[in-house]
Amino acid sequence: MIVCAGKIESFEYAFPIGIGLIESAINLTQLCLLDKPNYLFFVGSAGSYGGFSIGDIVTSDGASNIENSNLLGKSYTPLDNVLVSNSGIVSHETIVNSSNYITADEAIGRLYQEHKIGIENMEFFSVIRVAKEFNIPVAGAFVITNYCNKEAHKEFLNNHKSCIAKLDNYMREHFLIRK
Repeated sequence: MIVCAGKIESFEYAFPIGIGLIESAINLTQLCLLDKPNYLFFVGSAGSYGGFSIGDIVTSDGASNIENSNLLGKSYTPLDNVLVSNSGIVSHETIVNSSNYITADEAIGRLYQEHKIGIENMEFFSVIRVAKEFNIPVAGAFVITNYCNKEAHKEFLNNHKSCIAKLDNYMREHFLIRK
């Protein structure tokens, strides 16, 4: 099953699960309870902490849920906040961080890179966590729409349409999806 956030990030072959950590977790859990898929593949946009360029396609089966305050030593969690699927579908060389907040500080982006976390997407940690609960292989493909800096939202808006088209083409080419 291919899933996406939905709304402005929809694909004809992907089921929309909602935006952010909470909506995506609730809706994907409901989907898995109704009809457990053999695998999950998430498609969506992501921001780069600096190691990837706008328009790059990045695949991963690893995600984290690390808040900026944790990197600054101002918070901690007793929860497992890094998950790797080892799906065999793609590698997890790039860890995708998920939060309901977008990083707008380049210095914090460099801290993520120091922890081997390359990009951020609001939903992917939830997708991996739900997949883990249901023992479903999971992976994702992301297109970089912006850098994580003070211009992140403006870049996202300016690049979103063309980048989503590029991701759609990638999915059609690599996963034999037809129009």
